[in-house]
Amino acid sequence: MSSSNFLTDPRSVLVTDASVVINLNATGYARAIITAFPNRWVITANALAELLSGMRNGHNDARALQELIDAGIIDAVSLGDHGGKVYETLIDGSALRTLDDGEAATIGYAQEVGGIALIDERKAMNLCADSFPELLVVPTVQLLMHEAVIRALGRQGHVDAVLGALQKARMRVPPDQIARVLAIIGEKSAASCPSLPKAARSAL
Repeated sequence: MSSSNFLTDPRSVLVTDASVVINLNATGYARAIITAFPNRWVITANALAELLSGMRNGHNDARALQELIDAGIIDAVSLGDHGGKVYETLIDGSALRTLDDGEAATIGYAQEVGGIALIDERKAMNLCADSFPELLVVPTVQLLMHEAVIRALGRQGHVDAVLGALQKARMRVPPDQIARVLAIIGEKSAASCPSLPKAARSAL
């Protein structure tokens, strides 16, 4: 999947997991990034609950998300019957085949509405590839690489956004995206991004 073709239908709902919200908040440009897309964005009550629990540890992502919800930029949603059944299969089983509550709900709702699941965790992405091959799953870094985001932020804003997600939220970067990320932030900046592979951080 390339970053230029996942958004082929603006009617597709983008269902965001908590990790993606955290990464977008860390960019400093969450609102601009979200509104750069013509799609409806939603977050499940389950994923929202995960962010709310993080407030006990001093994280403010739930508060920032609530501002986006209040502004009508993201909608909070609950699982229906079909999504609930998918959710149940993802939380009830062996450890190798189960996911966290928010991830399972994100996938369940995306399946329910024929949407796109925005998820970063490798295990969740691999499980979707095996069990729901028709479901489109997009990580944060692929959102940030989309042309619509680059246009909305401008060159320097785009660099700052990618660096923010890497440095503050430790955004995961799939192997096939590492070279492009390095081309954007530069090898010198890569040294301060702990979520990048050691080889990428010590390229100089």
